[in-house]
Amino acid sequence: MIDTSGHHLVYGELQDYLTGEILPDTDDERIRQSLARILVEQLGYSKEELEPRLIIDSCFNNNQTRTLIELTARINGQRLFILRYGPGSLVTRETAAVAAARILDPAYRIPLAIVTNGRDAELLETDKGTVLAFGMASIPDRLQAEKMVREYAFEPYNDPERRDKALRILNVFDQEVCCHGSDCTQEGTT
Repeated sequence: MIDTSGHHLVYGELQDYLTGEILPDTDDERIRQSLARILVEQLGYSKEELEPRLIIDSCFNNNQTRTLIELTARINGQRLFILRYGPGSLVTRETAAVAAARILDPAYRIPLAIVTNGRDAELLETDKGTVLAFGMASIPDRLQAEKMVREYAFEPYNDPERRDKALRILNVFDQEVCCHGSDCTQEGTT
């Protein structure tokens, strides 16, 4: 039975491809699961190299925001890229993806971020925030990732002002405005 009481259609439950965890079956979650399958079955990553549903919490001016990082790829022990999914325009997601990659790991700035709507993608470097490549083919396969992890610097991003700015960006860009004033919970949260 489809739950239509909120703004997210919930078809029931599904099993997470990477972890086996039971999750709400929504249109967005189906795309997230498809992206995980592509990374493993087509691009050659092992399930153990992919970290799903990491969270960054921020609170400014009494506005609590939870940022979901759909997937993170860890190559040879280092997080090389984050992958963020959202329907619609990719360009509107670039700034938040770069900010998230800069602060997700407290030890260093994750060098790459990918934004995708499930049909198209952009690969961004997170030092300057520039787009390196367009299209789903811009998502590096496992062999490319092995090379990239040696080419990119994993520099600390520990300047308090810069970290605060990145958190503020996430707080604004990732606020669930559609849920404002309702009991809706964001997908991927409890």
